[in-house]
Amino acid sequence: MYPIESSTLAAGAVEILATADPAAKAQLAHGLARRWRQLEIEPGTAQPPDRPARPVRPLLLPPREMPKRKAGPGLARRIALLHALAHIELNAIDLAWDLIARFASPDLPRGFFDDWVEVADQEAAHFELVAARLAELGAAYGDLPAHDGLWQAALQTRHDLLARLAIAPLVLEARGLDVTPVMITTLRRHGDEASATALEVIYREEIGHVGAGKRWFDWLAAKRGLEPAAAFQDLVRRHFRGQLKPPFNVEARAAADLPASFYMALASSLTDRRG
Repeated sequence: MYPIESSTLAAGAVEILATADPAAKAQLAHGLARRWRQLEIEPGTAQPPDRPARPVRPLLLPPREMPKRKAGPGLARRIALLHALAHIELNAIDLAWDLIARFASPDLPRGFFDDWVEVADQEAAHFELVAARLAELGAAYGDLPAHDGLWQAALQTRHDLLARLAIAPLVLEARGLDVTPVMITTLRRHGDEASATALEVIYREEIGHVGAGKRWFDWLAAKRGLEPAAAFQDLVRRHFRGQLKPPFNVEARAAADLPASFYMALASSLTDRRG
């Protein structure tokens, strides 16, 4: 429905970033991923915008002004939770394509692009899954306000691929592994099996996304002669404004090859410094 006309992967990524309509963005992501897998395009290079195009709605608020959201029995609470997840997934689509476009280089192996195209394609599917569930509940993405905190992380790390890998997949997406099982349990306990099942799909695939981040973080750190855990901790201290908050889903993080030695000491040091 929404064909990508760009002649390279990076240019196509910029086209997606410039698309404001969420449904069209997701469809373009699927189309570009298909062309890449079919070997129709090369990586190329391109200059992405600092910020992706966004629809008129939702209203974007500072994170501190967002109301607290909890999964629970009430329809309004479940809609608020799913709306927040849809916003996260929309940002995740753009984060993946921005990483591809911003850091595309002949020095990167094809496997790097294979992994991040797969991530971007799955993030688009995640957005569609949550948007469809919102529709089943009589709501739509854009009905509620959302915050711009996720894109702040992109702006903080636009200068360096290693920093982007540290913050986006290894901090932000890893946090999703910590909190999603609790959401699934709560939704299921209150009888919302459809929403719980949707989150289970996302949770399983996000383990792979964190794994891709860890794989390429280790690869790039090695190329720069850096010890991965020490490099990760240094980059988080310099570029992440929040806190790494326990409890951690150690099992899921380990499944993504993200060991406790990466983040446990860092969480306590951030708490000490900022608490």
